[in-house]
Amino acid sequence: MVVVWTAVNALGGSTTPPPEAFSVLPLAPSGPQITPYLEYQTELAWREDEERMKVWSGIRTEQDLLRVQNEIRQKLLTMLGGLPTTRTPLHPHVTGRIAMDGFHIEKLIFESLPGVYVTALLYVPDEHNSGEHTKHPAVLVPAGHAENGKTHYQALCQRLVLRGYVVISWDPVGQGERSQFWDVKAGKSRYNRICAEHAVLGNLAYLAGTNLARWEIWDGLRAFDYLLTRPEVDPQSINITGTSGGGFQAMHIAALEPRIKIAAISCYITSLPMRMHNRIFKDPDSDPEQDLYGMISNGVDNAGLMLLMYPRPVFVAAATLDFFPIEGTHKTFREISKMYSRFGHADRIAMAEGYHGHQYSDENQEAAFEFLDHFNQLPRGHALGAANDLDEKAVQCTRTGQVMLDFEDARSLMDVIRDYYSEHRTRSAPSVRYLYYGSNYPGIATWKISEYDGMAPAEREIAWESAGSSLFEDISIDRYVVRHSRNLVMPLLHIHRTADQRHRWLLWFSKDGKAGVNDWPEIMKYLDAGFDIVTFDFRGLGETRMPYKAVSEDDPSFAQLDFDRAYVNPLSSVLADYVYNSLLTGRPYFLQMIEDAEIAVRFSRLKLHASYFSVASDEEGFTLANAIAGTLPAIKQIPRPDTQIMKWSDLVIQRREQWPIQYLLPGGAYIH
Repeated sequence: MVVVWTAVNALGGSTTPPPEAFSVLPLAPSGPQITPYLEYQTELAWREDEERMKVWSGIRTEQDLLRVQNEIRQKLLTMLGGLPTTRTPLHPHVTGRIAMDGFHIEKLIFESLPGVYVTALLYVPDEHNSGEHTKHPAVLVPAGHAENGKTHYQALCQRLVLRGYVVISWDPVGQGERSQFWDVKAGKSRYNRICAEHAVLGNLAYLAGTNLARWEIWDGLRAFDYLLTRPEVDPQSINITGTSGGGFQAMHIAALEPRIKIAAISCYITSLPMRMHNRIFKDPDSDPEQDLYGMISNGVDNAGLMLLMYPRPVFVAAATLDFFPIEGTHKTFREISKMYSRFGHADRIAMAEGYHGHQYSDENQEAAFEFLDHFNQLPRGHALGAANDLDEKAVQCTRTGQVMLDFEDARSLMDVIRDYYSEHRTRSAPSVRYLYYGSNYPGIATWKISEYDGMAPAEREIAWESAGSSLFEDISIDRYVVRHSRNLVMPLLHIHRTADQRHRWLLWFSKDGKAGVNDWPEIMKYLDAGFDIVTFDFRGLGETRMPYKAVSEDDPSFAQLDFDRAYVNPLSSVLADYVYNSLLTGRPYFLQMIEDAEIAVRFSRLKLHASYFSVASDEEGFTLANAIAGTLPAIKQIPRPDTQIMKWSDLVIQRREQWPIQYLLPGGAYIH
């Protein structure tokens, strides 16, 4: 169908076509949805998980298992960007001591790296006999996502110390007394200390070719080192437990420190393909340390982390109503439990599940503690001890409440990430083109293209259909739906003068996707220059956006953002979660946007008889346009003298806190 618009009837005499001329798809109802792109991401994740399971099906002997275990360990270290190579002096000092009933708490500060100060609480059972210290088993308790960090986990730690354990709990970077963005005048961080500081740090760490988890894990390993210096601790009986973000840390620390005897992991273990939808609807806040680049595509996932515990005892505490999907917990636990059973260690793995939400419930703590007690040869029959939580000020380790204020030589992790990049910047740097055409390239150049026949195209096929045209003066806006990769849909426009036969071709897009009413002056400039314009929506943007505003439980201020800003918020949004999902499956969203450009060009050459393309964009899309021109053949970028390319290295060096999340490219800082 062709709709004719004139300057008289368009918007009451407007010189711009009406919005409907630019709309290709039916308007989707508002609310959370399993969009075609989310379905695509999940399907890809499951295929990669099946590949992992095929490899693991070859584990027939314990030697096979140990070989796979070693491969997983090396992959994990690579995804982290390695760990620091030197265990530098801890310089521990106790800043206070609190007497409790049957134990005491020491307020501790140590340096996990020079200038990286870690605030911790050490819970020590009181000695009933004077003289030599009794050797106690110990437990590391990394804090989960609580704004006050270690303070939030006093009850857990007190219950453990009352059972006879020495316990250490510390503030993760960006939480508690370790804010990296403290505003002295306001008396608070510029970001929430639950996930937002992690998001700022973690997004930058990706660009430097590492992950925020590198430093979280290192803090835990150095807390382990500190316990070895304590005369009260039995060095052969150091264990770890944590919940939520603390469960994440506990699992990774235990996986990489073989001297940890037992791990009890709460509210973390699942199967990552199941987490992909769920995170948007139940837990949308950005938390980059939990999304290691290639975690699924490299065949690791939570099952791989648990396999690294073998043959050490491991306990899983789960919640039926958790936002870490319980079905994934069952899947992963069963898979690893079979491995333990096959080689004679069925008694070393166990699980408890409570019918509740995301918490380390009393019933799960009791089951986990009994598991710990059994393997540490402690007496059975303890009830959970009564806890006496102290207020935050009472357990504060620093004078001011923040390490960055107490210590003149304190180093921000933003500086540490920048220094990591500086130390590695001499390594060979691949181009975007090299990354694009790497092992995960889907082979778009050879895909079959045909007209849509009502059936979804196969995985490596493109099927197009016309969605009508609009005439505005002598300009035609032809609308197309381009389907590909089974379930992905690309709205595409061909904008051209009806009488112009020159056919110079231009690929044009904005930060939001294809051209719209507000872009018409820019489009007219190129039409007047003799171009036919092909403009399209990238997956997850424009008309393919999920019409849903992700709701942050961590930061109510995000609810005040308008929909357009909320959708792309790098600290908590649908688009950010799409980006992190793409990292898990090993094909960054930035490269997938280039895929969309290649699909649009292939369609245009076959259906519209286009030849060589130029590419142009609005100011915010300029960096992507440059990458498209440098990656795809026979495409040249039209320069914008007033605009500079965003260099990933500059973001790291300048310690930029926020930038467009869709441009996140792991290791991008090394690309010149």
